[in-house]
Amino acid sequence: MSKLVLVDGNSIAYRAFFALPLLSNDKGVYTNAVYGFTTMILKILEEENPSHVLVAFDAGKKTFRHDTYQSYKSGRQKTPVELSEQLPLIRKILDAFCIAHTELENYEADDIIGTLSKDAEAKGWEIKIYSGDKDLLQLVSGKTTVALTKKGITNVETYDKKAIMDKYGIEPEKIIDMKGLMGDNSDNIPGVPGIGEKTALKLLIEYGSLENVLASIADISGKKMKERLGENKEQALMSKELAAICRETPLDLQINTLERQEYSIKEVTDLFKELGFQSLLGRFDHVKEEEIELEEVDFHTVAEVTEEMLVSPSALIVEVPDDNYHNADIWGIAIVNKRGKYFIPTDIALASSLFKEWVGDVSQEKYTFDTKRSVVALGWKGISLAGVNHDMLIASYLIDPSVSSHDLDEIASRYGKKIVNSDEAVYGKGAKRARPAEKMLAEHLVRKANALYSLMDELESQLKENEQYELYTQLEMPLSIILGKMEITGITVDSSQLKQMGTELDDRLATLEKEIYELAGTTFNINSPKQLGPVLFEKLNLPVIKKTKTGYSTAADVLEKLADQHEIIPKLLLYRQVAKLKSTYVEGLLKVIHSETGKIHTIFNQAITQTGRLSSQEPNLQNIPIRLEEGRRIRKAFIPSQEGWSILAADYSQIELRVLAHIAGDEGLREAFRNNMDVHTKTAMDVFHVTEEEVTSTMRRSAKAVNFGIVYGISDYGLSQSLGITRKEAQEFIDRYLDSYPDVRQYMEDIKEVARENGYVTTLLKRRRYLPEITSRNFNRRTFAERTAMNTPIQGTAADIIKQAMVDVSKEMEKRQLKSRLLLQVHDELIFEVPESEADHMQQLIPDLMENTIQLEVPLKADVAYGPTWYDAK
Repeated sequence: MSKLVLVDGNSIAYRAFFALPLLSNDKGVYTNAVYGFTTMILKILEEENPSHVLVAFDAGKKTFRHDTYQSYKSGRQKTPVELSEQLPLIRKILDAFCIAHTELENYEADDIIGTLSKDAEAKGWEIKIYSGDKDLLQLVSGKTTVALTKKGITNVETYDKKAIMDKYGIEPEKIIDMKGLMGDNSDNIPGVPGIGEKTALKLLIEYGSLENVLASIADISGKKMKERLGENKEQALMSKELAAICRETPLDLQINTLERQEYSIKEVTDLFKELGFQSLLGRFDHVKEEEIELEEVDFHTVAEVTEEMLVSPSALIVEVPDDNYHNADIWGIAIVNKRGKYFIPTDIALASSLFKEWVGDVSQEKYTFDTKRSVVALGWKGISLAGVNHDMLIASYLIDPSVSSHDLDEIASRYGKKIVNSDEAVYGKGAKRARPAEKMLAEHLVRKANALYSLMDELESQLKENEQYELYTQLEMPLSIILGKMEITGITVDSSQLKQMGTELDDRLATLEKEIYELAGTTFNINSPKQLGPVLFEKLNLPVIKKTKTGYSTAADVLEKLADQHEIIPKLLLYRQVAKLKSTYVEGLLKVIHSETGKIHTIFNQAITQTGRLSSQEPNLQNIPIRLEEGRRIRKAFIPSQEGWSILAADYSQIELRVLAHIAGDEGLREAFRNNMDVHTKTAMDVFHVTEEEVTSTMRRSAKAVNFGIVYGISDYGLSQSLGITRKEAQEFIDRYLDSYPDVRQYMEDIKEVARENGYVTTLLKRRRYLPEITSRNFNRRTFAERTAMNTPIQGTAADIIKQAMVDVSKEMEKRQLKSRLLLQVHDELIFEVPESEADHMQQLIPDLMENTIQLEVPLKADVAYGPTWYDAK
């Protein structure tokens, strides 16, 4: 028998948004609602295995019900921008799973579900509806069940006719009669004032329907009850009408077209990777990607490297498949040029002085895929790579940073060439990854080199057409070499210092544990939500904020809302922070210290973020917390690699706000930076209309939140969460800010128009971000694109500036033959190790170069400090 599953899209998305913390991926895109929604969809597909499925969405705020009652749903707060911006991504998830979704002007998702369930019932199908809205219980029948989300997302309670009778004592179709009497605050349905659910059900059980109740007012006991019913007859009937789901919508959709379709595992997993849903990728580990049928390729596996093979230009592939490629095995090397296609076994290549000389010869042009990776792989073998003038990964990334994959096979496919299989197809995936037979490996590497060689001209032509060739050749390409050298150099870590910190953190945890037990009046497992919940909400009687399927929620966002309710809460939050410091940053860092070098060799990702920012992994050194003193002290373990050297840190001051002042042309902001004022104090003065002396710490904090919030496209919801104020107060503050800086407001309008006209926005150095949704008729998709249009030029230009500073600094240090080394880039900060003899020189040189990397209408400012550890360089 056919089984139709209908999902109330807005309701499930809303539940997911508020059930999970405000998560975002590495591109800064909010994803908590998308993640929660996706887990629900996966659960539905696995548990229900429907033959037909549809997700229904609300089309807009106005529906036919507003013709009956203008104030319908008027009490609802505006959907947070952070949620509405995720709805296009939810639809993208549904498209990837080949799940039909629709909306209908003037109707709600409930009406679509009601219409389709009625059609399916007529055909004798089984129907299951998923929602968080009890209104849909009226659709329950012998064929239709409704699963309502409880606390959390995937935890549901299913209702059939018996369950509704057990819970309410009435038939499902009488739910609307109950709403007619009691109303519904969430939808602003008035009902009869003074009648709640208990009274409504009592009346319906006795009289059968709302109409019968109203016809029997004379028989109902209680003077007040008679008056209320008599005075609100019309309102009660209207309320019942409003609550009734329309099952005859003009929907241009037949249920037989909703048949569940096969979906592409690769498309789904690529989207999961883009969104950062690593935990969901494991569901598809059992699926092996099929190899592409490719034409034969002629190549030579060489027993000796000869001069004839090494000509300019050549495409060079140095294959190190390991995710952490530091000191890893090189599986093989491939070279393709006008003379031929060659596979060189690793031992032959590394033993050849001819090969080493050619690789390091700056005059011999080479094309690579991921230059940095090749620099590192060869560098660990003592071989220097030079003469690289094309990097396919970087070129593809600059041309369009929004595509989900910049793998070589994907790039080739986008340019219409099916000439290489993916690495996963050849090597396997995850734990199943293995080195294939030598012949298969050789052919795969040669195909990769051939794709690289044949596509170079097309990618470079695209870069020139985009006016990005200078960004490519003068910034990103030199940077890839610099990053490779930084990765090989690494940063020295004092493991004994880390271990000592671990002991101190243990003592701190023991003290906090004792204090928490004293405040609780009992001992329990602090790390167990099942034990912590009852202590907080039953023993200490704190207000319950949220529940999960296993009990009380004790998540961080819940505890933060209770921070002023009891002194145990700040202690618990601090305990968790200290515990995370120990496990993630003390124990975690100890695990990744290289056994041979005593250093940490992080990996810098150059081609991931859409804003152009670098990220760091294995380990992520950009995430070491600095709010807590215990977190800052972790930096004490990062030390110079040589005796008598120091760590020097140079940090751009408020670079994104300076970029905003330049791009927006606002004289108020520019004045603050030109006069070297504290910009947050200046903003507080302008917004609150006070003198500098009258600015309070609270005013400055609010000004700081909105200053940085504007850069990231903050909404009233985001600012209200940040400052602990209402959304109305937050919106008023944003409005006052924009009134104070009218050119910032004008910039926001102008850049949206530029995005609409071009389909993309650019940084000052021509980095692009495409925004296809900028002209969408869908409000949520359009506003997300508009917000991105506003903040990308600011964040992206700031990223370009720090990258250009790295190139300028490295070039000048090499020119002056300095021994100092660039070790790390952390957001707007560069970290060096310097010998004592160069300390004074570097303290003058580095800020001077950083402040003159690019000329803005406001001065760039770089603060520099040095000391025996990274902690001291502040």
